[in-house]
Amino acid sequence: MRIPGGFGERGRAVAVLIGLLAVAVAPLVALPAVRCEIFGSGCPKPVQAAVNDPARPPQRTPLTPVEAAAQGAYVALGDSYSSGLGAEASVADQNPLARCQRTSKAYYHQVAKSFPFKSSAFWACSGATTRTVLTGKSGEPSQLNRIDANTSLITISVGGNDVGFSKVLAGCVIKLPWSRSCSDQGRDIATRMAALRGSLPDLYDRITAKAPRARVIVMGYPRVFSEADGDGGDNISVADQQWLNARGRELNEVIRQTAVEADQRIAGTRGAGSVEFVDAYSSFAGHEVGRPDPYMNGLSVSVSALAAEPRSFHPTVRGHEALARLFVDQVRKGPGRPLNQYR
Repeated sequence: MRIPGGFGERGRAVAVLIGLLAVAVAPLVALPAVRCEIFGSGCPKPVQAAVNDPARPPQRTPLTPVEAAAQGAYVALGDSYSSGLGAEASVADQNPLARCQRTSKAYYHQVAKSFPFKSSAFWACSGATTRTVLTGKSGEPSQLNRIDANTSLITISVGGNDVGFSKVLAGCVIKLPWSRSCSDQGRDIATRMAALRGSLPDLYDRITAKAPRARVIVMGYPRVFSEADGDGGDNISVADQQWLNARGRELNEVIRQTAVEADQRIAGTRGAGSVEFVDAYSSFAGHEVGRPDPYMNGLSVSVSALAAEPRSFHPTVRGHEALARLFVDQVRKGPGRPLNQYR
């Protein structure tokens, strides 16, 4: 390299030194980390570390009502309105040795087919009360022991036998034309209704304790009579029809209120399950006893026993189809509040 101005040997030495410094500094300037360390420029912005806030739990996706209901087993419990008495469609359905009188057309079967349950079981038993759901009936063990922590949906109808509703109906049917034996039963019904108001909460609590993640769907009872002149038949006047329907409304209100209270107890403790009431009172409207297309059986009399057949005033096959639609709709709809269940 030629150095202008005649610097001689000293000039050449300075030039070489400047060249060496340029070669050494160039990569340092090119590296951001080194440039930041030496010159204080080009430094990356610090990344703020993630902070675990114990007051803010990690985000989870809630299960839909159907997902919560179908994630485990479905079990049908309850009395004859759940077992299917009155909806006989085959010889097997009429087996006199089948004391719980479960039939092939009970609403359980349609509900079981409507959702992808892991499994399903049918343990409703004709004649069941709040007590025998706990203790067992007709040689069968407790219905309560048929459920467990893997149960995700329970359907149940119970309370009618506690109040003795079939006996009340019989008292209205067999009365003499001039007697008031139908409405004279009011005091006894009120006493039994008060007892039911005390026994239902305990039953619901024991069910939800055994199956804490289950959605428990409780069914009210359909209206039996249309209250139209002559439709009731069987020696039941319009006034008697109105009186009996009113007692049915009272029974449903007891069931509804206790179900609401049970669900409030679960929600108050942030439990995972629910107790939900299905109002079936008007589900047979236009199809009551005596109508052209009844969803409810009328009076059937055993001539040999001179007594009403058990299937009297119980839902027909069409009636159970209507009840199944109510349950399926409720499973899809949910309890009307968030379920504390997540993916």
